[in-house]
This record gives sequence, C-alpha cells and structure tokens, in this order.
Amino acid sequence: MIPLNSNFESKPVGLDVEKIRKDFPILDTQVSGRQLVYLDNAATTHKPVAVIERMKKYYESENSNIHRGVHFLSQLATKEYESAREKIRGFINAGSTREVIITRGATDSINLVAQSFGRKFIGAGDEIIISEMEHHANIVPWQMLCESTGAVLRYIPINDNGELILEKFDVLLNSRTKLVSVTRCSNALGTINPVEYIIEKSHQQGTPVLIDGSQSIQHGTIDVQKLDADFFVFSGHKLYGPTGTGVLYGKEKYLREMPPYQGGGDMILNVSMEKTTYNDLPYKFEAGTPNIAGVIGLGAAIDYINSIGMDLISAHEKELTRYALTGLSSIWQVILIGEPKNRAPVFSFILEGIHPHDIGTILDFEGIAIRAGHHCAQPVMERYCIPATARASFAVYNTFEEIDKLVLGIRRVLEVFS
Repeated sequence: MIPLNSNFESKPVGLDVEKIRKDFPILDTQVSGRQLVYLDNAATTHKPVAVIERMKKYYESENSNIHRGVHFLSQLATKEYESAREKIRGFINAGSTREVIITRGATDSINLVAQSFGRKFIGAGDEIIISEMEHHANIVPWQMLCESTGAVLRYIPINDNGELILEKFDVLLNSRTKLVSVTRCSNALGTINPVEYIIEKSHQQGTPVLIDGSQSIQHGTIDVQKLDADFFVFSGHKLYGPTGTGVLYGKEKYLREMPPYQGGGDMILNVSMEKTTYNDLPYKFEAGTPNIAGVIGLGAAIDYINSIGMDLISAHEKELTRYALTGLSSIWQVILIGEPKNRAPVFSFILEGIHPHDIGTILDFEGIAIRAGHHCAQPVMERYCIPATARASFAVYNTFEEIDKLVLGIRRVLEVFS
C-alpha cells in the first residue's frame, strides 16, 4: 500500500516489524474477508508464540502447586514461578522481590492498597487525591474507602487538551492528604502525565503516591526506584502477557506496615485456634493458589520484550503516533478528544452526528478492530460532554499501512453516513 501521508518522513528505528508480526499468529485472522487490523491494544495486547508455548510447557511438564510441596514437580513449579517474580523485579528495577506482589491485575492491586494501606492509615476527615482522567479501577476503590471511613476524595481537573491542571493539584495537596493516586498514562486520552512532579510535590508534603502504570508499562522503560513512586501497579495482559496476572510494586517500608488484604494459603506461617501468624513479604499479600501458568507466562512476555528492546519498541510506537496524528488530522470531520503535548499511542475521537458504536461496527466490517464506548473512564466523557468515543491504540506489531487502513476506514464511515 502506498502511504497516504506521502509527506511524512519516518525516522528509522531498526525494528523488523514484519518479523515481529510473525510471532503473533492471531494477526493472520481474517475478518469479513479482510486481514485483521488490530488497533485495540489499550484494552489488551496479543500474546506472542513464546508466551503461549511457555504456558503450554508448564501445563504439559511442570504443573503442580507451588511453595508447599516437597516433591519434584512442586519444587520445579516453585522455581519457575519465583524466577518470573525476579524477571518482573528486574523489568521495573524494584529493589527486592519482597517489593513485588503478584496479583490478578492492576484493579486487584489498587484494591489491595485501598483495603490494606487505606484502612490502616486513612480515616475520617483525611483526603485522597486522584484525577478526572482515571480509569474506574482507580476511582471506585477510593470512593468505597471514603464511604466506609469518612475520608474525602479530591480530583485534579483536566484542561481542554486533556492535561492535568497542576496548579489545581498544588492547591489540593495539603496536610490532610494521606495518599495521591494517579495514572501515568490515560487510557481514554493517551495523555502521559508528569507523575515525577506529582511524586516530588507529594513527598515534600510527606504523602505517599500510587501510580497506575497499566497504560504505560508496555510503551517505555519503567524504573520504580528512579521514579520514586511508593506504589506502582500494572496488568500483565497489556504487556503481551496472560490475562488474570498483575503486579503491585510497593516500597518495603509501607508493605511491612500494611495488614494482609485476604486470608488463606501462602499468606500464612502458622494457624492455631487462637491466632494466625502471617507470612513474610511478598507472600503476606498472596493468599490462595495463584495463576501459576499465567505468572510464568508473564515472565516469558518480559523475556520477549527484552529480546526486542524497550527502546526500539518505544521509538517505533512514537513514529506510529506521529503518523496517526498526521493521518487523523487530515480528515476535518475527525474531532480528537484530548490533544496533549505528551501522548502515548492512544487516540480517542468522535465524528459529529455518528455514534462511536456505529464507527466501530463499520470499521469492523473493514477488518479493523478499535474500541468504542466510555473506556471505563466516564468522568472523562462527562468532562467533554460526550457519551463515548472511538479509540485506536497501537502496539509493537502495528504498521504505518494499518494506520492508512484506519484512515480509509474512517472515510468509509463518513461515506456511509453521508
């Protein structure tokens, strides 16, 4: 296909995208007789063969419960599971595996902090600061905590470009603020937030910060020690890993003070009729049998990403973002929702008079998969006085040609409704 953006000059990044695409067999899917163009990566990414085969190997030759068995398979499964934890630690540069809590996803991780840290350290009259652009997973747990404790939830507003108004944050932050919890990247707007500033200002006040990294972990290197976040959460399925896996990074000084979130299984050292003695970190927060195959698969996903190089992935996605912005801007009927100066490869848009679900349906007939709806970010929709948006989001395996198909697909939508 001849690029539609003929004046666009791509910067070579040394990434063999066609070779990478062969690692993802699902990309060969045919939809309505057309080659699948998958642009719904902010919802979930596809899984490379390396991840699928690693999970298959576990079930075929390593399947056993972990930590409590003395037999060969149990010890082998435990070794592979804990090896995956170490891979996660290295990937985000946590100081110790004691700071890496395995969860079911980012939502589970945030709820853990809300119910454990929140119930111990936050009470009536205390304040929690989040932002208007948060995913529901970083809103509802704090609303529930405030309802049960009498704490107050404050919101950092966003401007028309979809950026946080930091001057308002400075005003909101005060001696009553016990926690700040914000996304590093908006799933609805693509905005990359200046979380370094938020962390620095919060720490000057003595306030810990949770960063939701669900939409940023796959797009660039994360160093939690350099970032100095007190908590950092993400989901495995947005990192080319399995669903039902996630991570809570927490500074050890907080995790040691926090009570267990759930009871049973690995979080126990000893149980008597009178008392239970809890396990050490990280197991204190890991009750029950985990998604063993999934966590091992997440370790394989990290191996896969490292084999490509996060710098190359990030550079390629930045080029896709530039190209998509040029292509979408060429259609005057496209109204981008949020135009931040610093954005991830996520674009929300509307076509006036056409419902996003109709946009998504017609594009699906063209073989193009996008997301249509409120993206679990209804306060964002309320801010822009719209019910929903269409959203295209890119990953390492996407190409300029696929963005051309998206642009042509949008023109097709406009033709249908003309």
